[in-house]
Amino acid sequence: MSGAAALDSGYAWARLAACLAIGTLGGAGMWCVVVVIPVVQAEFAASRADVASAYTALMLGFCAGGIAMGHVVDTKGAPVAIAASAVLLGAGFALAGSAPTLTVFALAHGLLIGLGSAATFAPLVADISHWFVRRRGIAIAICASGNYLAGAIWPPAVELLMRDWGWRTAYITIGLACVAAMLPLALALRRKAPSAAAAAQAAATQSGFYRPPPLEARPLGLSPGALMALLAVAGLGCCVAMSTPQVHIVALCADLGFGVARGAEMLSLMLGFGIVSRVASGWIADRVGGVKTLLLGSTLQGVALVLYAVSDSLVSLYIVSALFGLFQGGIVPSYALIVREYFPAEGSATRVSIAVSATIIGMALGGWMGGVMFDLTGSYKAAFVNGIAWNVLNSAIAWWLLIRQSGRLTPRAA
Repeated sequence: MSGAAALDSGYAWARLAACLAIGTLGGAGMWCVVVVIPVVQAEFAASRADVASAYTALMLGFCAGGIAMGHVVDTKGAPVAIAASAVLLGAGFALAGSAPTLTVFALAHGLLIGLGSAATFAPLVADISHWFVRRRGIAIAICASGNYLAGAIWPPAVELLMRDWGWRTAYITIGLACVAAMLPLALALRRKAPSAAAAAQAAATQSGFYRPPPLEARPLGLSPGALMALLAVAGLGCCVAMSTPQVHIVALCADLGFGVARGAEMLSLMLGFGIVSRVASGWIADRVGGVKTLLLGSTLQGVALVLYAVSDSLVSLYIVSALFGLFQGGIVPSYALIVREYFPAEGSATRVSIAVSATIIGMALGGWMGGVMFDLTGSYKAAFVNGIAWNVLNSAIAWWLLIRQSGRLTPRAA
């Protein structure tokens, strides 16, 4: 099967299943360190801030690694990137699990685990986008859900392994599992994607789904660099806002006297509804396109942040956490869809990775800003107001892009 016949085909869905499995496995690197922080702190007799530096290093490695691995996908293909990811994750977990010092532990997360995990998110999302036209939105959303599935699966698995065997053995076991499972899955991605001409042919004949405009040298009347810069700023803004509840909901519940366990439950609820949101947003995007889906998610996320700012009861926080997950899950995949709608297929993995890396920077920056706001005011109210302001920036960019899109799709009067 080749050409247009391969698009939205049975093989394309099988490839998507492989990408989802790889994303769930590779996502271990993003979540395991959160679980082991208390025991690592005790073993090395370090401060909480010192141990948290491993998470910071991980995020920096993930950010830089996404762009690097995106380039590998564009030039060498997805199997090479995923094979490299498996080796990096295996080595990173082994080194972290045998680290003699906290510095080595942090470096293992930044230089190996972060880089390896990065290949299993944005570059894979870009790869799967080449195999779908009619169902591209939902395919991207499902692929991007691997990270959230990892957040639901790996923390309890790590806790169970850690309880029975200790955190070091747990880390080494996870590294071996990543190598053993991801290398065979990488082989499932060997087939080359259909050509851009085949995708254009398929897009021209579909009905009932969103048809992106023809590719232009100046997408939406902007230079390619300007549009990518806008998407990066939008990604930064949405994820500074997004990080406030995701990073601080557990601490917020503890401060309000509800306990850490309740906050952890709210985080799990948020991630679970985030998966539902990603799939639903993909279905919507297939019908209205990436820009409108981004605007919808951004607007609804802003509503949820306002509700967080005025909620202080246990029941209301559970409800708002569920709503927040349901509202925001489709935002990040929208950037990948916009890139695929307005840029050539060549180099798409690098461009998608740049956009997603901006969201990672936003998460790291927003988590830090939320802590600073709390330290200055003794409350998370200011942190949520700060998040709302950044969300307004994201929504304004989405509105402006939609206005430009509408103007270019509407025929001019003679």
